Amino acid sequence: QVQLVESGGGLVQAGGSLRLSCAASGLAFDNYAVGWFRQAPGKEREFVAAISWSGRNTYYSDSVKGRFTISRDNTKNTVYLQMNSLKPEDTAVYYCAAAHTYSALTSEIVDYWGKGTLVTVSS
Repeated sequence: QVQLVESGGGLVQAGGSLRLSCAASGLAFDNYAVGWFRQAPGKEREFVAAISWSGRNTYYSDSVKGRFTISRDNTKNTVYLQMNSLKPEDTAVYYCAAAHTYSALTSEIVDYWGKGTLVTVSS
């Protein structure tokens, strides 16, 4: 059974930082690209960032570019999202997702989803 489990969410003040983790099990982790999506209250889910299976390629939405960094440790079957300079508009449930290519992730063609972790940024 494939599981993607997010952690690291919480409440932070604007300008602060958080690091999200996505721990994967039940799949050949280093065969998958992994990404992060988010869904704010009353809004549609949106793509945030993706990383290729090797970690060599990364892709970011314009709204987070320069503030967020995605990385992965294939020895730990874990992907991270370092979020700096957080803004109130970053408040959302953040979801981890896995797909066979990172270009598929940017098109939201996802094989597996996590259940999400809530990030709240106060002003």
